[in-house]
Amino acid sequence: MGTNLTFQYDRESDILYINTCPPYPEQESEELDDEIIARFNPETGEIENIEVLFFSTRLLRKELFQLPISARLHLYENIKAAEG
Repeated sequence: MGTNLTFQYDRESDILYINTCPPYPEQESEELDDEIIARFNPETGEIENIEVLFFSTRLLRKELFQLPISARLHLYENIKAAEG
C-alpha cells in the first residue's frame, strides 16, 4: 500500500513537517541529526513523521541539506496500478 507524503511548513516556529500520517501520542521520537526529529511507529519501527527545526536557516546555508535517512520514492499511481 502506498503512503502519500505531506509537507507542512510552520512559518512562526520555522519547522518543516514531513508526514506519512498525523502524529499521535504513542509514537517514539528520536533526534536523527542536529535539530531533525523522527517519529517512529511503535510496532514497526518505521519513520512516520520528520520535523526539521530551523528549516529556513538550513535553506540559507551554502552547504548541502540532507536528511540522514534512506528512501524509496515511487509515484502513488504506479503503486496502485501494480496492485490492481
